[in-house]
Amino acid sequence: MAKKKTLVNTETDKDVSAFIENVKHKQRKEDSKVLLQLMKEITNVEPKIWGVSIIGFGKYTYARKNGEEYEWFTVGFSPGKAHLSIYLMFDLTVEPLLDKLGPHKNGKGCLCIKKLSDIKIPILKKLIAKSKKWER
Repeated sequence: MAKKKTLVNTETDKDVSAFIENVKHKQRKEDSKVLLQLMKEITNVEPKIWGVSIIGFGKYTYARKNGEEYEWFTVGFSPGKAHLSIYLMFDLTVEPLLDKLGPHKNGKGCLCIKKLSDIKIPILKKLIAKSKKWER
């Protein structure tokens, strides 16, 4: 039987609105408000702060190859100093929609954008909805 582990970035009861209001970078704060609303509408889930700086929507348990189980959010974002990090729970390295998104960087499950006005929001909505489909 798998043993459930606790990650550093676990779900908390911190106030999401207060967190966003404390974002110092003006553009990131405004973009965070837009992303918050977008993700709420798409996921139909109330956000939670995970760890100290991630706003996550939904929750599922996944098992790693070694059998350890963790809880994680289905979709989320973090208003970092250098960019917005958008966390999606599918492999972005093979995602064709990214070609239409606009300027960004990405890893396997993280999309980095400087500001929302640089990208095509309808494409971002499709990506968020796709991540929501993986909810367990």
